Amino acid sequence: MKKEISNDKRLSYLSCELEAVYHKITLKCGISDSAMRILYAICMHGDECPVSEIVRTSGISKQTINSSLRNLERNGILYLQSAGGKKKTAVLTDKGKSFSEKSALKVLEIENEIFNGWTDEERISYIELTERFIDELQKKVKEF
Repeated sequence: MKKEISNDKRLSYLSCELEAVYHKITLKCGISDSAMRILYAICMHGDECPVSEIVRTSGISKQTINSSLRNLERNGILYLQSAGGKKKTAVLTDKGKSFSEKSALKVLEIENEIFNGWTDEERISYIELTERFIDELQKKVKEF
């Protein structure tokens, strides 16, 4: 018998379920969650992305990102390029571009396929509600 989840717990449950799905994807790709988030961020920008942007959008600590970047660099997936001062940009190698096609870009394609299967109203509603939730959550975190 399936137990009903109350609305107040449903958001947390769904958030955890979503994270679990993305974790399963990273396992299938044979990489860590942080490596996938890095590749995803880079692919969202093309073939390169400022490390500061990866840190900002990934939700992962700077230390974990830097460790994962070094690992990806050792494996020939990307290299770090100076962007002036202490700033760095992560750039995919040819091996990294090929690997990303089977991992992060594939995830982006799947997400877009799902999103494009929705009506215009559903897409707009989802985006507006998600933005509103994030904005309100950020305000509450500042008060925390």
